[in-house]
Amino acid sequence: MYSYLLRVPVRQMFANNLLHQFEKKIVPNLEIVKPLFFFVSQQRAYSMADNEYNGLNLMLDSETGEMISKSELKRRRKQREKDKTAVEKKAGIPIAAKKEGYFDADEEDKDPRKYFEGRSKDVLKWRETPGFTPYPHKFNVSISITTFIEKFNHVESFVSPSNVVSVAGRLHNIRPHGKLLFYDLHGEGTKLQIVVKLEGNNDFNMVHERVRRGDIVGVKGVPGRTKAGELSIFATEMTLLSPCLRMLPAYNGLKDQETRYRQRYLDLIMNNNIRKKFITRSKIINYLRKFLDAQGFLEVETPMMNMIAGGATAKPFITHHNDLKLDLYMRVAPELYLKMLVVGGLDRVYELGRQFRNEGIDLTHNPEFTTCEFYMAYADMYDVMEMTEVLLSGMVKHLTGGYKIKYHPNGIEDPKTVWNIDFTPPFRRYNMIEELERILETKFPDKLNTPEAAKFLDALCIKHNVDCGAPRTVVRMLDKLVGKYIESQCINPSFIMEHPQIMSPLAKKHRSKTGLCERFECFVATKEVCNAYTELNDSFDQRERFEQQAMQKAAGDGEAQLLDESFCTALEYGLPPTGGWGMGIDRFTMILTDSNNIKEVLLFPDDNFIK
Repeated sequence: MYSYLLRVPVRQMFANNLLHQFEKKIVPNLEIVKPLFFFVSQQRAYSMADNEYNGLNLMLDSETGEMISKSELKRRRKQREKDKTAVEKKAGIPIAAKKEGYFDADEEDKDPRKYFEGRSKDVLKWRETPGFTPYPHKFNVSISITTFIEKFNHVESFVSPSNVVSVAGRLHNIRPHGKLLFYDLHGEGTKLQIVVKLEGNNDFNMVHERVRRGDIVGVKGVPGRTKAGELSIFATEMTLLSPCLRMLPAYNGLKDQETRYRQRYLDLIMNNNIRKKFITRSKIINYLRKFLDAQGFLEVETPMMNMIAGGATAKPFITHHNDLKLDLYMRVAPELYLKMLVVGGLDRVYELGRQFRNEGIDLTHNPEFTTCEFYMAYADMYDVMEMTEVLLSGMVKHLTGGYKIKYHPNGIEDPKTVWNIDFTPPFRRYNMIEELERILETKFPDKLNTPEAAKFLDALCIKHNVDCGAPRTVVRMLDKLVGKYIESQCINPSFIMEHPQIMSPLAKKHRSKTGLCERFECFVATKEVCNAYTELNDSFDQRERFEQQAMQKAAGDGEAQLLDESFCTALEYGLPPTGGWGMGIDRFTMILTDSNNIKEVLLFPDDNFIK
């Protein structure tokens, strides 16, 4: 009966506390607590058995008699050690040197600077050690970690001792347990447990005294499973391949955003989900290339530095050519060069590459970014629109297994705000001016390149509280209105089409609607991911458009384009009817990886651009 009562938590606490007081000689009367000795001891045994049965990892604090978590016990021991050291220091007692072991359990609590200095000192000493190098030239890997798991996942105990394999990777966790050591070996986005049995005093043991968390090692051993059932490699040999001199962040991962962006290698080491994002980015580019190659397109490369920044309405970066003593512009788009190639008879061309725009930085804009542009002779905007639906829907299905994905516009930190995006074709289509007229309940002027149109749009923006900074040109005010009233509706893939000619100096005028042009933009999750035209091939019309752009630039619009005489000359040789298309790789990667910040999908955001 007493043992049962003592298993009640309140009575257990009372009994343990009373026994503890007796042990500390707070309760002098032995007769008070003597009847409880047997029951408390029995209770502790029951408690340990119950904890083991329930899968709890509780441990006995020998000083208090409590069953507590491993982390709490570790904290108490540290505090007691600190208290003891403080007392000894105050009493003038020399503090004994700490004995080196296979693994310092308090490693993560050390000062990073002191850790680096100590580790560097050790490695420098090892470099001078005959017969041992911490940086060997090579290690023969017979099987990757991923393949190891696939090949031996069926193993129930041990495979044949003769079946020795070798793997390599980075150590992320080291857990000593008696004469056994357990390591977590990470590589290729997965992990494998290493089991080591320490025996005697030999070179094999010496390696384990030297390795630390973060080190890159090679392991030879036999596949098998532990008693807990975890697939492991039972090591017979371990080689230090490259020591990690600096302390890795805590086991719960690297969270600081600035550190993650500035030290992307560390981000990749600690956060496997980041690795997956860049694998997805690579797959997007590979799919895009295969799709266009299958359609008969030729991949080309065009200049990155230009005399005139043309091909897009954007403000360029300026660089300097020392030998020519000439300022040049970093390209804002490859469009003009690609259309020159179509003039030359390369009917289907595309380019994947970097663009540079000296513009604002925010969650969806970065000064340097990656695009894909293609140009297709004898096609128009409507052909390219159908092609876009097939490309994007097919890509999403190929990469995710279906047409529907989830996206958190405020980041995964806000799980309540989630958009269900459906890439099932066909995509919704909005006629730009018609949609604005419907929403704002007004009629737009037929001609938008007039002072009267500018006054109309200015009044419209003021009336509806649409913010537009200077210069308040027709193009900028239209763009702000579209952003507020149409783009905001485009959660699922949608086309905004039939832009005013004044907004699109390189697009062909609409075949049936005066003042408009044949252009569309594809928006997903309210962000532009594609832009396409029926390309302007009338050299007379093109020259007039460039002159209009020059007037806008003179009015203060730094993003307006200049007259490109070389391109106009090329058009005079004849550009066939052509459909042109551009896609932002970074933004589309953001959507497919559920990232709301463009820096999440750039491997190395420039340090100068990180705010």
